[in-house]
Amino acid sequence: MALLQQQNYETLNEASAAELAKKLNLFHKDAELTTAEIGDGNLNLVFRVEDRLSGRSVIIKQALPYAKVVGESWPLTLKRAKIEADALKLFKELAPEFVPEVYFSDETFAITVMEDLSHLSIARKGLIQGEEYPLISKHLGEYLAKTLFFTSDFGTKPSDKKELVKKFINPELCKITEDLIFTDPFFDSETNSFEEELRDEVKKLWADEKVKLEAALLKQSFLTEAECLLHGDLHTGSVFASKTETKIIDPEFAFYGPAGFDLGQVIANLLFQAISCESKQESIFSHIRTFWETFTAEYSRLWADSNMEPYSKTEGYLEKVLKKYFKDTTGFAGCELIRRTIGLAHVADLDGISDQSKRITAKIKTLNLGKKLIVSREQIGNIDELISNVKDSL
Repeated sequence: MALLQQQNYETLNEASAAELAKKLNLFHKDAELTTAEIGDGNLNLVFRVEDRLSGRSVIIKQALPYAKVVGESWPLTLKRAKIEADALKLFKELAPEFVPEVYFSDETFAITVMEDLSHLSIARKGLIQGEEYPLISKHLGEYLAKTLFFTSDFGTKPSDKKELVKKFINPELCKITEDLIFTDPFFDSETNSFEEELRDEVKKLWADEKVKLEAALLKQSFLTEAECLLHGDLHTGSVFASKTETKIIDPEFAFYGPAGFDLGQVIANLLFQAISCESKQESIFSHIRTFWETFTAEYSRLWADSNMEPYSKTEGYLEKVLKKYFKDTTGFAGCELIRRTIGLAHVADLDGISDQSKRITAKIKTLNLGKKLIVSREQIGNIDELISNVKDSL
């Protein structure tokens, strides 16, 4: 195929995406293919290729050399496509029921061809529309217990882990996180974006040295603690779900960092639903509790059954590890709440509130809750206390 015989990157279109699918023998030779560009993200092209005769379909994802949300003035490495494909393959080995199949990947063209999940809904969109996913919190807890444990020094040999750390060095996308989550929202940065009605609250944040000190410490943790392989961007827009099934996609931000970052992303993005819709709060709080309890139970089981660290049987060691994870989770969740409210990339949960007064009120609550979780993470000792603090803020 001409596309893959070339040595230089070329952007796909609907015709060349279909040609690629045929060349890879993903469909019968007599297939009648239709292709649609369905991507609505910030960084990539996404095509759905379907055979009208059999109904079989695949997804072809291609990284762009710039951020779609900004344009060509923000160049990005294409290496992230290889990192994403490699992460999907590894996570598929560790938690097969929660990760789509990868059929093909190509580093030069930054392409990943994978299982089509169109029978599922993007969790963020579904939650906003009132869909219920009774197993999503349990599934996310199991997924993170397995992926975080088996990529850590507890679940793999230290030498093998170091090779994985090297393989998943991801400086450019980590820089996006470092800036957009941990730095820019806490300063008067040009990347920030928020309604003028929030300016007084935002100025309070920028002037709060206590919050900024704790945010700096969380950023330092993100920069230096290579505990396990993270998804790196595990929000509800990166999760496909139904009443019985959950799949995690888009790990192009994958790198070795602190376990609490992925855990905090999940909790924060569930909290957006509790903040934006009062009638859903108890359901969301139940999901958050189930998520954390499932994670700790499964992680504890793996610790007992599969731990490779000689000190693992030492009394109190597991409890210390989980306590640290929870403290980090709480702080990272606070950072995510703030950045999605006043930073560059928002969430539809909040921005979709049509009544302006209610939207501003919800965003002020989100900012204050974010600050609270950041500065109180040492004092909040368990999931019930975290939920209690959230309720007090709402």
